[in-house]
Amino acid sequence: MSLLSRLNKEQSIATRLFISAAAWSTILLLIAGIFLVTLYRRNTEKSFDDRLSVYLRALVADMAVGNEEQRNEPGQLGDPQFDLAQSGWYWQVARLDSSETPLRQSLSLSGATLPRLSDPDSESTPGSVNASYVQGPDGRRLRLFERIIDIGASGTYLIQVAASTEDAEDQIWRFKLTLIATFTMLSLALVGTTALQVRFGLQPLRRLQGEVASIRKGEGERIEGDFPQDLAPLADELNLLISSNREVVERARTQVGNLAHALKTPLSVIVNEADREDSDFAKKIREQTTIMSDQVTYYLDRARAAARARVAGSVVDVDASLDALLRTFEKIYFERRLDFELNSASELRFRGEKQDFEEMAGNLLDNAGKWAKSHVLVEAQRINAAAGIPDLVEITIDDDGPGLPPSQRAEALARGKRLDETKPGSGLGLNIVLDLASVYGGTLSLEDSPLGGLRARLRLPAV
Repeated sequence: MSLLSRLNKEQSIATRLFISAAAWSTILLLIAGIFLVTLYRRNTEKSFDDRLSVYLRALVADMAVGNEEQRNEPGQLGDPQFDLAQSGWYWQVARLDSSETPLRQSLSLSGATLPRLSDPDSESTPGSVNASYVQGPDGRRLRLFERIIDIGASGTYLIQVAASTEDAEDQIWRFKLTLIATFTMLSLALVGTTALQVRFGLQPLRRLQGEVASIRKGEGERIEGDFPQDLAPLADELNLLISSNREVVERARTQVGNLAHALKTPLSVIVNEADREDSDFAKKIREQTTIMSDQVTYYLDRARAAARARVAGSVVDVDASLDALLRTFEKIYFERRLDFELNSASELRFRGEKQDFEEMAGNLLDNAGKWAKSHVLVEAQRINAAAGIPDLVEITIDDDGPGLPPSQRAEALARGKRLDETKPGSGLGLNIVLDLASVYGGTLSLEDSPLGGLRARLRLPAV
């Protein structure tokens, strides 16, 4: 099984919804963040370029003035950074057609020169603007704009404006930090609201689960309450299923009863006819009809138990039922002065029919009472099973009788087998307990008892 399949199997619906919503929110915020940073960088760079372009046009306009005396002095671009040494903001004007023409440049250059973007040996088209990033005289990265203008008789000039990109990069970095902080808080808020939405949205499902669990524990008979329109049909269908299940069981019980009555009369007639004679044939008839009656009772009881075991909502209070059974058997074995002792944990509940539980426990108690000398000890406890396996109710019944050899224990559980003909009974008791326990998914085993006799260990599903 792959890791993805294992995660899909183990994760709850709430976890899946939360993880998927949180993951998509994070991805969308990341994409939005990258888009906003890219857009902000482009706008910042464009704004920076527009500013340099304005300065370049101002210098071009100044150089286009025909009269030298009417031209502005260096530093008249309106930005004092051009006057500060090594400020990162520079401008420069050079005459291309005469090497003797002195340079005009900003005071911030302090005698240094700006690199040229166009090839000096190639012909450059006057009026075209070149822009690129270069390394400035102070080693910083500069954004440089240059333009060649031809003023006729006054000559051809190369006009350059450059500025450090540090301020623009700082603005972009501050925007990134602000965006990260904002989106982090927004992501946390989205995760929190997603968790609340999932919890609120799945609340009806948890309520439906609680209603079904109440029915399984025997605390309710049907799903009650109003549910959203998405879940209301499911709740109605579950109620119909529960009702249908109970109707099937009731019909099965009725049919079992009818069958018992239908067979009872013919068997009674056969027994009465056989009682009129004292022949071997009549004795054989009475023997076989007795076996038939026991078999009919056995299989009808088993059919009823199998039907009841599939009904949801049947729960038995183990401690109360055992206490009532022990009081009954104390009266039954009053003449033998048997002591029946009960050690039971409180709040033990068996998932099944009370009649079946009393039949199983009663048969085991009766068997212990037949063989015990003076004492029968009954203990009940809850066994916590492994993960994914339902808990069990364990009932042990010990007697201080002669016990039973291990070689005969399997034989004692066989249907209709009596190891001692001097004791009353049909030999069906232990087998009935074994079959009923199997119907409910339980077990029955026979072991040595600490009291010296036989221990019967019955395990049944717990609630």
